[in-house]
Parts: sequence; structure tokens; C-alpha cells
Amino acid sequence: MSTAEEVMGFIAERALATSEELAVERGQFPAWEQSVFSARGRRVRNATLTSIAPTGTISLVAGASAGIEPLFGLVFRHTGVLGGQTLVEASPLFEPHARELGVWSDALAAELAAKGSLSAIAGVPRAIVELFRTALEMSPEAHLRIQAAFQKYVDNAVSKTINLPETATADDVAAAYRRAWELGLKGVTVYRYGSKDRQVLERGAQESAAAIEHFARCDPAACKL
Repeated sequence: MSTAEEVMGFIAERALATSEELAVERGQFPAWEQSVFSARGRRVRNATLTSIAPTGTISLVAGASAGIEPLFGLVFRHTGVLGGQTLVEASPLFEPHARELGVWSDALAAELAAKGSLSAIAGVPRAIVELFRTALEMSPEAHLRIQAAFQKYVDNAVSKTINLPETATADDVAAAYRRAWELGLKGVTVYRYGSKDRQVLERGAQESAAAIEHFARCDPAACKL
């Protein structure tokens, strides 16, 4: 959490300093005198400076991570993109790390493609499982606390999904919302895996031949098992 605060704190301070430079050139925003910036003695051009927007789909275009989200899976399917197609995504970091440690094998690759994460695969060292934990293997509290760490230095809201397993109850969902309020979050999104007949992200590959062909054509640089 401290690293998250350090990174976002740096971004927020640089944004504020740049807005002060703009205020010298163009003046403060109209309601500056009634703002928190006036109370702090900082003359800025912008009323708000930072936000963490939802980038789950547009991040695919740039080959970037989806905001502050953890990996949904080491292998997962992203459906309903690029004209309703399905893309299979795999972490580009896991295979090189597993090879370096001598645990990579065709059998491991096959199991990972089927299950999407390491937690249900026998024989994988616990340290690797912990290092590559995915969104559904993290507690609601961990999700909420990382969002709170970023929210501390973000003027507007933060896009972040609190992923809950299929076993989550209505009480679990209610508890996540209450905890979000306690942490002072401006918004919260909770999703219980499998709660809809169709969902955008699904663990594992389980792709058809057509999906494989589409993946290779549209995303040739991606890492794929």
C-alpha cells in the first residue's frame, strides 16, 4: 500500500505544480476562492486534476495494464471486444519467471490454460502462487485498501472492481460496500464471479479455433500459451 501511495502522491504533486504554473499564465479557475486550494494557499488553474478512469477495454489497444487492477487471471478470455470477438490474454511475466526457476513445463502450461490461475495446480511452489495471485484470489479488504491508497491522492473517483468469488453471499457484498464507505471511497464496483450468464472476463482459455485465429491476427505481439 505504501508503494501505491508513493506513486500516486508523486503524480498528484506534479499535477498540482503544473496547474500552478498554468494559473500564473491564465489565472485560477472561477471558484478558486471558495475551494480547498485557496485554504491551502495554492493558486491553481484546475478545480480537479486527477482521476483513475475505467480502462479495461482501451488498455488492450495500447497493450497496457488495466489501471490499478491486479491480473484477472494468468490466462483469461476477454469477450465482446473488437466487434464481439473473444481475445485470450496471458501474463507475459509468468512463463519467463517459471522457466528461470525451473518449474515451467508443457503440463503446467496446459493446466494453466484450463484453470487460469496457479492456486488449483498441484506442485507449484507456494512463493510463486503468492507472487502471481489473481483478482479472485485476493480478499475484498485487499482490493478496497489498494483503492483507498490511490484515492488518497486522487481528486475524482477511482475505477476499481472488487472481485468476489462465486461463493460470495449477499452479506459479503453488503460488507464490501460498508467497508468502502468506512475507507472514504468515492465509488465502488463489486462483481461476483459467475453472477451473469455472460460476462466480459472469464478464467482460462477454452477458446475455439476461430478465437485462436482472431487472436493471432489482431494481437500478434501478445504473449499466449
